[in-house]
Amino acid sequence: MARITLRQLLDHAASHGYAVPAFNINNMEQGIAIMQAAAEVDAPVIIQASRGARSYAGDLMLSHMIDALERTYPDIPLCMHQDHGNDEATCASAIAHGFTSVMMDGSLKADAKTAADYDYNVAITRRVVDLAHWVGASVEGELGVLGSLEHGGGEQEDGHGVEGKVSHDQLLTDPDQAVDFVQATKVDALAIAMGTSHGAYKFSRKPDGDILAMRVVEEIHRRLPNTHLVMHGSSSVPQPLQDMFNQFGGEMPQTWGVPVEEIVRGIKSGVRKVNIDTDCRLAMTAVFRQVAAQTRSEFDPRKFLKPAMDAMRELCRERFEQFGTAGNASKIKVIPLSEMARRYHAGELDPRVDAREPVAA
Repeated sequence: MARITLRQLLDHAASHGYAVPAFNINNMEQGIAIMQAAAEVDAPVIIQASRGARSYAGDLMLSHMIDALERTYPDIPLCMHQDHGNDEATCASAIAHGFTSVMMDGSLKADAKTAADYDYNVAITRRVVDLAHWVGASVEGELGVLGSLEHGGGEQEDGHGVEGKVSHDQLLTDPDQAVDFVQATKVDALAIAMGTSHGAYKFSRKPDGDILAMRVVEEIHRRLPNTHLVMHGSSSVPQPLQDMFNQFGGEMPQTWGVPVEEIVRGIKSGVRKVNIDTDCRLAMTAVFRQVAAQTRSEFDPRKFLKPAMDAMRELCRERFEQFGTAGNASKIKVIPLSEMARRYHAGELDPRVDAREPVAA
């Protein structure tokens, strides 16, 4: 079996200079498409499920589905990650169902809608870290509120996302605070706010430095060179998929996502996990619309799902190759949770904060 923790996987990614796309799923077809793509290019995998996905599929179904994917592809290291956990109970129940990694999003309160203060975030994240590390599981924290620098708000998806306007400062992770947060919580990975948001409608124009603050990623990496950074809301929303979706009856307004070249820039500055959901949804639903429009008599769901899986598999394969993930699965020897727990308990995996000095211009 090849169930791996997020910490071990991102440690390997950092050592070899690549990042791992984290694909959200809620059904079997998405899981198969991801694993087929990974097997084609020898890539390790992060599959993640939101609270909404867990509610949709049910924990028992989702847990056994991941077991089946792991057994079907035993040579592919697979990290199962809870996306945007809202409290200790959500994270604990994920671990109980076989998740090897959880995100405690303390940037919002337990309602997943209200921006939380810094002290709340530190306290609840540290409690989840203590809980997870006792059994060897990994924890991703978030500092700063995910949202748009254009309109000052967030996007709600699967019941998660800040409501109302938040300040510009809240939408950008403070590098000084990031150092303190990592030391105080001992998180294994840090999601940062720098202008990305959930959903398809991230930017009203091709993003530049004013609305996609890659400089924040670079500065945090300078101060925390040993911390694994995470980019949320990083679907690229490819134009061909938008066009295909609309060609066959969709009504998606023109939008811009996060360009792949900006993600690659982030990978050079410590980004090791890149969250992708919208791209996968769009790849599949564009094909659903095509089949429905071109074969109006078709009623077999498999005739919709199979080509949709093919489209998602191709998208995942591209991201594995673009982020440097391809070719690394076979290089990883999975460390069991029990050994990870021992290393946490011994302090071997505590954060190392040795900020780099600025380079003179």
